[in-house]
Amino acid sequence: MSYHVLVVEDDAVTRSKLVGYFQNEGYTVSEAESGEQMRSMLQNHSIDLVMLDINLPGEDGLMLTRELRSQSDIGIILVTGRTDSIDKIVGLEMGADDYVTKPFELRELLVRVKNLLWRISSARNAGTIADQKNDTNVVRFGEWMFDIQRRALSRNGEPVKLTKAEYELLVALSSYPNQVLSRERILNMISHRVDAPNDRTIDVLIRRMRAKMEFDPKNPQIFVTVHGEGYMFAGD
Repeated sequence: MSYHVLVVEDDAVTRSKLVGYFQNEGYTVSEAESGEQMRSMLQNHSIDLVMLDINLPGEDGLMLTRELRSQSDIGIILVTGRTDSIDKIVGLEMGADDYVTKPFELRELLVRVKNLLWRISSARNAGTIADQKNDTNVVRFGEWMFDIQRRALSRNGEPVKLTKAEYELLVALSSYPNQVLSRERILNMISHRVDAPNDRTIDVLIRRMRAKMEFDPKNPQIFVTVHGEGYMFAGD
């Protein structure tokens, strides 16, 4: 199948280069030079992945990332001229899947796009297979109920919204209760990951889950850190 990629970049030369390159690689490619144009493209087309410049004029790319993630599980790769790792971590916390720093190699970007689209496709297929099963897979711990098939988490009957990445993290950890899982192993079990040596994706997701689910996030009882090894799901 031909995936549809949206390039959001205000620099005409960079935008043209990206559009031409990915079209040549067989992708359907649309382009936008602003957040407003991006929203219009997303409303009128079925987009699989957005390459988003973090420094758009008039709008913060990080805020656009959060807006995108709140509305869908679309693939998001941030393209940034900033080298500050804080920006990259904030980008991940806002919901981005990956990032590249300018100047970037087009071939490297292509590999990242292919990997992300493959992971998204695999996760969707897995979700479809799960939905086709008749048996419901429900995990109960403490005041919580996690219906994996329905992708629903609730506390004493009150629903708690999860992003796609948070859902996948909870599936991964709750599948191995009271077992320590390394960051790398968890990364291999979820579709949202960033291929970088200083990867902080899992730490960011754990922090988000603790904020949503722990009575005292600073003294976690569900998502326990095992120093030097990884994390453990300790829900009763």
